[in-house]
Amino acid sequence: MNIFQLQYRVGRWDRSWVHKGFAFIFSFVIMGLLLNHSVSVYSAQSDSARLLVMGDSLSAAYGMPTEQGWVALLQQKLDAQTKEIGRPIQLVNGSLSGETTSGGLQRLPALLKQHQPRYVIIELGANDALRGQNLQVTQRNLARMIEHSQQVGAKVLLLGIRLPTNYGPAYDAALGRVYTRLAEQYNVPLDPFFLEDIALEPDMMQDDGLHPNAQAQPIIMQRIWRLIETWVK
Repeated sequence: MNIFQLQYRVGRWDRSWVHKGFAFIFSFVIMGLLLNHSVSVYSAQSDSARLLVMGDSLSAAYGMPTEQGWVALLQQKLDAQTKEIGRPIQLVNGSLSGETTSGGLQRLPALLKQHQPRYVIIELGANDALRGQNLQVTQRNLARMIEHSQQVGAKVLLLGIRLPTNYGPAYDAALGRVYTRLAEQYNVPLDPFFLEDIALEPDMMQDDGLHPNAQAQPIIMQRIWRLIETWVK
């Protein structure tokens, strides 16, 4: 190998390492930008407040597509109000059809730990009453749900329900007193009958006479929005 061949090979080796060096630096810069972007996205998500809904079929969009239920409509309302509110609010619907206060109480601690909500809406008790459960048990379960929520710093809204007339006025009145006592004891806002605007309107109810239909959901959403508007703003 003569001197010219040696110089050529050395020069080519130097240039390859220069190219590799530029490639390494470029990759490092790109990784930094991506990392910064992911941190920004995470921060934006962390800045959002969460609102947990713990309910039964009345909040689980029973008998209709989920996106037509009042919870999904409330999320749309919150999304539209994001600029005015100053931060995004994400709804977490922990509602299950057929849920009782006992089931809600069992599931709540894990949901609070997972989602760390700033607000909690509790809409339970109807299925307890429809099954003729001892309302003292219902009240105790709801009390513990409120306590769990307040212990993590969440504000609580309690949604009450009324029973069909065939259950008798005494039992229905006793159920109403459960919600009133809890609201007073824990100083939480209460809607004694959140279906009041539509419950006696046949066109707003499904064939079973117990569950609101899709037409009723925007009315329910607006009623609940008025209750939480001061919270989120």
